[in-house]
Amino acid sequence: MRNDEDLTLWYWRSSCSLASHIILEETGIPYREIEVDFSIGAQRQPDYLSVNPKGRVPALKVADGILTETPAILCYLRPAFLMALGQEEPNALETVRELELMSWLCSTVHVTFAHVSRTERYATNPEALADVKRKGIESCRPLWEQIEACLAGRTWIMGERYSVLDPYLQVFWNWGRGERLNYDMPSDFPHWTAHARRLLERPAARRVYERTGLTPP
Repeated sequence: MRNDEDLTLWYWRSSCSLASHIILEETGIPYREIEVDFSIGAQRQPDYLSVNPKGRVPALKVADGILTETPAILCYLRPAFLMALGQEEPNALETVRELELMSWLCSTVHVTFAHVSRTERYATNPEALADVKRKGIESCRPLWEQIEACLAGRTWIMGERYSVLDPYLQVFWNWGRGERLNYDMPSDFPHWTAHARRLLERPAARRVYERTGLTPP
């Protein structure tokens, strides 16, 4: 990507778009941000569906069109992120490890949480809805525990190197403390909470939180 690229990010503050938002801010490249207010169903309105027919965020306008899906956007921004932080490209194995964890967060952790937050996608009968939600809550806990274990003794998820994965983990930390799971994150997940607070010490993350009205860890 070019430093003079005309970028626009569509986001919703409590969604997984937070990861792309923070990483984009970390690059230092100017961009426009457009809020898609999920609380009023803006993601399902024609204006936004013309941007992303999937009706989801994030979406990122780049020189060649619109990118969607968090892993794709993070991978696109990653070279500019590494350059802005003065980091060299990690070796091939470490790069693949990043992709491995990113894929797991997207395909397993996020999808499991969706059984709690978007239960209507998986059932219609009231009893079935309740069962899907109950099972989703039950299934989230061990995933949160796996992330907690991964962060024990580490500054960042990749060790001492801050990466595009760290803001992605912030998404799930926020969801853990939210009303759907209502975990006591500081008590139950202290390593992850320390990680979340460490992330908010970074000016880029703090600016995104302040502009979008998110409550800090």
